Amino acid sequence: MRTNAMRTVLAALLFTMMSSISTFGQTQTFSMEGVEYTLDLPSAAWRTVSRLDVHTHVEFLNGDDPADGYLRLRKRLVTGGTSADDLFRHDEKWELQRLPGYIVCRNGNGADLSGHLKGKAFSYEYVHEGKNMDGRIYYLQVDSRTFYVLHFTIASDKFPGLREEMDAVARSFRLR
Repeated sequence: MRTNAMRTVLAALLFTMMSSISTFGQTQTFSMEGVEYTLDLPSAAWRTVSRLDVHTHVEFLNGDDPADGYLRLRKRLVTGGTSADDLFRHDEKWELQRLPGYIVCRNGNGADLSGHLKGKAFSYEYVHEGKNMDGRIYYLQVDSRTFYVLHFTIASDKFPGLREEMDAVARSFRLR
């Protein structure tokens, strides 16, 4: 009798785990009126947040804590001939090097990325409020004068588990 009860409990537990994995693994496509791109978010944990500076920006948060994953997305207009490497060097010089504990990864060599748009990804580390953080920036080229920049930040201890998701989001990025 106990064996049957134990099997029933284990079967119910396995079913619950499989259901939650299936639900958790479902992607959702982000699309919004007035936004000229779409992208696939890896799970329902990723949600949109608005930030206002001069313009209203749509950004993305994984869960409730930016340390669990945060994505800023911007369109960059550049002079002809500008490469993803050039953009990263500029961002590194004017923004990233000011971060406490900034360290560039892979000697600043980006990794090629292909999806709907070709581009490059660059990684770095820094410290925020005493916590080790990782950043990963994707420069996706639309044409000779236009890039989209997807800038992820995440706690270093969570980065290995979400890196594939970040790459998948960047590969899914497309213009409407």
